[in-house]
Amino acid sequence: MHTLTLFNSLTRQLEPFQPVHDGEARVYTCGPTVYNYPHIGNMRAYVFADVLGRTLSYKGYKLTHVINITDVGHLTDDADAGEDKMEKMAAERAQSIWDIARHYTEAYWADIKALNIREPAKWSIATDYVPQMIDFAKSIADKHCYELDSGLYFDVSTVADYGRLARAVTEEGESRIETVEGKRNAADFAIWRKTPPGEKRQMEWDSPWGKGAPGWHLECSVMSGDLLGFPFDIHTGGIDHREIHHPNEIAQNQAFCCTNGLDLPANSGARVWMHNNFLVERSGKMSKSSGEFLRLQLLIDKGYHPLAYRMMCLQAHYRSELEFSWEGLGAALTRLKRMLMAAERLADVEAGEARHQKLAPMLDAFDKAMSEDLNTPVALTALEDVLSAKKVDPSAKRAVVELMDGVLGLRLFDMARADLRIRPKAAEISESEIEDVLARRKQARADKDFAASDALRDELAARGIEVMDGDPLGWEWKLG
Repeated sequence: MHTLTLFNSLTRQLEPFQPVHDGEARVYTCGPTVYNYPHIGNMRAYVFADVLGRTLSYKGYKLTHVINITDVGHLTDDADAGEDKMEKMAAERAQSIWDIARHYTEAYWADIKALNIREPAKWSIATDYVPQMIDFAKSIADKHCYELDSGLYFDVSTVADYGRLARAVTEEGESRIETVEGKRNAADFAIWRKTPPGEKRQMEWDSPWGKGAPGWHLECSVMSGDLLGFPFDIHTGGIDHREIHHPNEIAQNQAFCCTNGLDLPANSGARVWMHNNFLVERSGKMSKSSGEFLRLQLLIDKGYHPLAYRMMCLQAHYRSELEFSWEGLGAALTRLKRMLMAAERLADVEAGEARHQKLAPMLDAFDKAMSEDLNTPVALTALEDVLSAKKVDPSAKRAVVELMDGVLGLRLFDMARADLRIRPKAAEISESEIEDVLARRKQARADKDFAASDALRDELAARGIEVMDGDPLGWEWKLG
């Protein structure tokens, strides 16, 4: 096997993976703030983290993966201004904040399952760790924090190399931080936010600094350290976390662990920091502030299998910006269907040894691609080469495909071709009715009765179904 190398956002370098504990890989992924549904751009981060985890397992490491659920403390501008996102949504909906959190957590978990993302070892819920957060804050308060009327703030000048992850000095990483009166430094951030006089929050706790709630950044430091121990191996998140949230986590970790500068990456609390790039969409529907945004459920309602979106993510390197389009999603679905059709030829074959002279270079190419910072576009090509290989022992071929699919997570042996048919929720016609009309239309075309064929096509079109003639993959219909 090739040596696994990963791009460390902290050092801006590719580095060979060297676990803190021999044979283990401990990974923490920043999870969702459950005040609304996740959009498909959010879900790209979890597809990436899943591929990382699957690759570490494939490489033989005992994986411990933690993903947090933020149900308190995340303000509307990601820094220290605005309202708590959870409190704001609960007020708008006139619902219990706990009900809001439960509903959107379950919606997120449904998307996780639909995208074939493996369950982590632990879902850490922020509100379960508030006592530990208070203890953590108490342990660093004297040396690193100061109190204002609005809360307890972390003084970033008390740790070495603050902002190195964001390259704040050269990349204006602090530009999103708004001024809070009394702060010593513009980048100082809240560890504990006091409930304003005369107000009562649905989520608030007693603390040495008054009744209130923890800061968003504090949660991840506490949960990652508690569940994985400092330093752990890898911390992942979206590239938007690289500018404020993760530098603030690192500062807290340095304070708590009494470590020095970040020339030694482990001083940050994690040896490696990894970030996936943005998913962009030209209409601007990749932001929840737009009101209408692209959810995975919308893709499903339009008839696309959710693994078509997973394929779309895999076709781009995780550090590359990825543009979403319906045409691109359709192309990813077609590619997935081609793979599935090839895998179906091995459906009745029992997997043997994943070794074969002809397949060995393809397996090596796959391992090399995944070892070079999770190069999934190249790995997909290696998988396609195996699927199309001729004169190969079927049992060895099945074993190699299973191994590769175990890393990429496309469920090639768990689906039927019909599962990938576009099934629009809006089509007011059952699948059996569609099949009946298509069979009659096929016969009409065979009889060269093109008037009848056209009439049947128009009948389907009037009910929201577009017939796709001449497609070699046999797409029978899709939402028109």
